Amino acid sequence: MAETLASGRLPELAVRLDGVTVARGRPMLGDRLWLSRSCNDLLAGAISLVAQSVARFAAGELAPIADSPAPMLRNAGFVRHYLPFFCRGLLDRAVQKLRLGRRPFYWQVAYRLIDGPGVAETGQLDGKPFTVLADDGQRFYADPFVLERDGRHYLFVEEFPYATGRGVISVAELGADGNFGVPRVVLEEKHHLSYPQVFAHAGEIFMIPESAAARELVLYRAAQFPDRWVRDTVLLTDKDFNDATLLESDGRFWLLGTERFGYGSASDTMAVYSAPSLRGPWVAHALNPIAVDHSAARPGGAFIRHGDALVLPVQNGSRAYGGGLGLMRLDRLDELDVRFAPPRPIGPGPAWARAGIHTLNRAGNLEVVDSAG
Repeated sequence: MAETLASGRLPELAVRLDGVTVARGRPMLGDRLWLSRSCNDLLAGAISLVAQSVARFAAGELAPIADSPAPMLRNAGFVRHYLPFFCRGLLDRAVQKLRLGRRPFYWQVAYRLIDGPGVAETGQLDGKPFTVLADDGQRFYADPFVLERDGRHYLFVEEFPYATGRGVISVAELGADGNFGVPRVVLEEKHHLSYPQVFAHAGEIFMIPESAAARELVLYRAAQFPDRWVRDTVLLTDKDFNDATLLESDGRFWLLGTERFGYGSASDTMAVYSAPSLRGPWVAHALNPIAVDHSAARPGGAFIRHGDALVLPVQNGSRAYGGGLGLMRLDRLDELDVRFAPPRPIGPGPAWARAGIHTLNRAGNLEVVDSAG
């Protein structure tokens, strides 16, 4: 494991039955510098992969898959291989801390008004440049979602004040000059909130923000849009469910996100829930967990419709959390199975000169992204 980390490679796991590979997984390592933490993430991913195999076996869906084992690394020794990597990592973190100053971490939201194809269509961060949503240095903004209503555009974001260390949901309205003003807080709880997925349904406006810190998922309803929100229905309880993304398909409602089962990463294990109506009752898919993959599990925005196809933005955590985004076509979603095509990575470009993006959303001609600063 030490040699794998130091080489920059990520471990891959396989489940074999009678010598035949029936499942593969790529756990996300949240902190590759510390060997003990990486081992914990790896073991948690292995447990999730075994659980996935058991669920598929019970459903009669376990089948052989192509096996492409990663080449073995030559054992270079803990001292010679891992310790230099560890020391360089500590130095890099010290430099990063000095660069950020009092900010422990930093994210930025950006937006643009465009006509025609955007990032989801081109797969590139090209075209018209994005405008950064300004902050005052005492907070950051992340997880942008947009809603167009009565010809007006609203931007919902996670606002994270460093003073409290807890995310809240804020909103800003697009001005006549094509710019957003300072977001104002519209939803705050005693626990962290993020990923403010906002949408219209049955003549009302709803929001399903992430609240994994409280081990619940709550549907909020706009009592007075966009400023006043009330708890409408608790959709899931006792679940560490992250970035739950809603889809209505064939008369049924679906929530796709990542679920942490005890330990391990919150970003590599996809789980799916469904219900006959928005308010439930919500039940777990028989094949949960659906996937264990650092690059094809955690949503990074609402579903996008391309003709008859549905595409889900998914976070690519192969390099780091927030390190990139892919577009993953949904091939099957029903009570028997969930299948996606491999994600198509979004390429870099001059429109947003960052190492990667973390969220992608669009409403009308307003397109929004975010990334680590």
